[in-house]
Amino acid sequence: MKRIEVRLSVSVVAPLLDVIREMANSLSKNLAVPLKIDDLDEVIREAWVKDLQREQNADLEFLLRLFDEEFFRDGAIQLDEDTADRVIRACAAVRLRLRSERLPDLDDAMLESADVAMNELPKSRRNVFLCYIFLATLQELIIQDLEMGESKS
Repeated sequence: MKRIEVRLSVSVVAPLLDVIREMANSLSKNLAVPLKIDDLDEVIREAWVKDLQREQNADLEFLLRLFDEEFFRDGAIQLDEDTADRVIRACAAVRLRLRSERLPDLDDAMLESADVAMNELPKSRRNVFLCYIFLATLQELIIQDLEMGESKS
């Protein structure tokens, strides 16, 4: 099984972890994207939402556990092909919540291109924006690493 190691700057990532934890708490009882299927039986819909919620929470907990004592020593997180999917999903959930709750005034083009003047953002929103960009970059690094592994096979 392919191992993935991502090296990160501890001093850059550490303040962003507070934003990730805050969003994980915000997501603990809500899906990142509400399930909008109205023609489902209510019992089935509730069971489905509960299952999705449990999976989302497990993915978020896994993401946060990556930033443990070892990370703060060497700045690396380690994944394999199976756990990479969990991290990608957790990053997506947090980014969706950041987008809708904390960055609603920034359009998608600005967010995806990171074309935002940091000095124009209020100080309280800088880490939120940086967290959004960090999680997007982490997703991209993992996907690139997985794709490189597939091309070698």
